[in-house]
Amino acid sequence: MAGFSVSRYAPERSAWAKLTARDSVVRRLDWPLLGSALALSFAGSLLVWSATRNRDSLTHGDPYYFLFRHVLNTGIGLALMIGTIWLGHRTLRGAVPVLYGLSVVLVVAVLTPLGATVNGAHAWILLPGGFSLQPSEFTKITIILGMAMLLAARVDAGDQLHPDHRTVAKALGLALVPMAVVMLMPDLGSVMVMAVIVLGVLLASGASNRWIFGLLGAGTAGALAVWQLGVLDDYQIARFAAFANPALDPAGVGYNTNQARIAIGSGGLTGTGLFQGSQTTGQFVPEQQTDFVFTVAGEELGFVGAGLIIVLLGVVLWRACRIARETTELYGTIVAAGIIAWFAFQSFENIGMTLGIMPVAGLPLPFVSYGGSSMFAVWVAIGLLQSIRVQRPMSA
Repeated sequence: MAGFSVSRYAPERSAWAKLTARDSVVRRLDWPLLGSALALSFAGSLLVWSATRNRDSLTHGDPYYFLFRHVLNTGIGLALMIGTIWLGHRTLRGAVPVLYGLSVVLVVAVLTPLGATVNGAHAWILLPGGFSLQPSEFTKITIILGMAMLLAARVDAGDQLHPDHRTVAKALGLALVPMAVVMLMPDLGSVMVMAVIVLGVLLASGASNRWIFGLLGAGTAGALAVWQLGVLDDYQIARFAAFANPALDPAGVGYNTNQARIAIGSGGLTGTGLFQGSQTTGQFVPEQQTDFVFTVAGEELGFVGAGLIIVLLGVVLWRACRIARETTELYGTIVAAGIIAWFAFQSFENIGMTLGIMPVAGLPLPFVSYGGSSMFAVWVAIGLLQSIRVQRPMSA
């Protein structure tokens, strides 16, 4: 009888044992990283809902319109994360040429009649069903993967200690092609993020410091040239002018940032309460569900709630840094470093522009802002980080 019982229930115990074994994928996931990202997406769904539920012109009378789509985007993002973990960052390493080529084709397509202009940036491709695609979000990932593949190839093979100058030049060329196309849109915010990604990747690769200082000098000279040659659109120049002089045209180009600071300042320590913010309910802050979503947190959740969002972003960066430090392959270290640079700069820029310490650049807050392309991209990045952690050698 006892033997029958063991035979009957052994498969269930065996399956559970596999799931909870020390070397199982579930046990090896970085749960603080995943939990923090999920908490940010959950907070974002509430903030997006609060920002849009009364905006009939955007929701067509359905107060749950943006909430449903934000939750749907998060669900798709989680599915992409799981798929990325299942494939593995090492498998994707072999697919980098295809992924890179596809991302370049998509950003070039934005410059054709397929492209559409949203909030002054000609950076979108409209899809059926009211959806849209921003290819530059996925280009951030392919730049990271492509540069990592080139810079780590000979180092991980044991042929070199550090990437040589020729390899670094190839990696920079790979990054500059899509960056140049995105600049033509023009999508200055995405180009800024990509530039920071490139610097982060080079620093992690162990490339010569001459490349770092050279890029910083070239970037400064390039920014001055872009300004002098009139490459930027008028609205982009106006944003920088308003940042330099907050009192400039408060009812025009400076309106967004002024209203953002009023909303955050009115929240005090604990906020006015979810769905109770006068600035949010009164629809004074434009684009509050996307670029200025942090103002909803500042007003309705106060310093405590907004600070918690920053803490959660800090946990994501901390866990990513730990993954980058603990991996034994340069390829994984570079990929993680590129994601860290991306998340850190984009978060700082988004929050900074709502506080008036950074110019408005039209960048979403990772995991929190409404937007399909940005949500999909950041969850793929989480999948890459988890894959690097899962596939590292087990310690004895």
